Amino acid sequence: MKIGILLVILSWPIMAACTRLNPQSPGTSPVEHTALDLLLKKYVDKNGMVNYQGIKKEETQLDEYLKYIQKNGPNDKTWSKEDQLVYWINAYNAFTIRLILNYYPVESIKDIGSKIPIPYVNTAWDIKFINIGATELSLNNIEHNIIRKNFNEPRIHFALVCAAKSCPKLRNEAYKAGQLDRQLTDQARVFLADQSKNQISTTELKLSNIFNWYGGDFTKTGTLIDFLNQYAPVKIGNNAKKSYLDYDWSLNEQ
Repeated sequence: MKIGILLVILSWPIMAACTRLNPQSPGTSPVEHTALDLLLKKYVDKNGMVNYQGIKKEETQLDEYLKYIQKNGPNDKTWSKEDQLVYWINAYNAFTIRLILNYYPVESIKDIGSKIPIPYVNTAWDIKFINIGATELSLNNIEHNIIRKNFNEPRIHFALVCAAKSCPKLRNEAYKAGQLDRQLTDQARVFLADQSKNQISTTELKLSNIFNWYGGDFTKTGTLIDFLNQYAPVKIGNNAKKSYLDYDWSLNEQ
């Protein structure tokens, strides 16, 4: 999700030209995410660590869910914005799990891209293996060309999980319309309170590189500190010193 940021930024115009940013399919009603919810409850622990071996034993159920959502993409004429965002967050996380299972066992998602002899595919996030309606997408397409482009919601960075230990924890339930705001707020608070990912005091910030890579997403209506103070475990001073922690790309495996 976060690797190759410069390459991703440079390639956005190309991706946008080659990809319809709002793929549509015939369905008019929002999809149900119950199947994903059951898998996450069963195979993701309270710390967001994943039992990939367990999911692999039931990957048929995961694949049925993925087939279902691929055939029933968001319809912006009949779906609410919340239903659409729920769809894309769940799709991103579910397809990330699918990608890991495709190459499992792996020590890191970063190991996947380097092993695939596909021209112009630099990372795992560039692989186009997702087919929503008639549109072929990569994880980068979903994150950058759809979610970040069409939804003004910086908290998505605490919900999209790239299968790495330094990512926000994978929630052990699917995201749901009617609960999304609460779920995203909870994800933000848990992420900022996790000292393995962010170390926050009133005078000093040692932050996840997520805030470095996507700084502009968090400062559209104020400063980064303004944003953090909505969810941080302590009140941060305006003159707090800021630095960024190393990112651990090891697989988020139990």
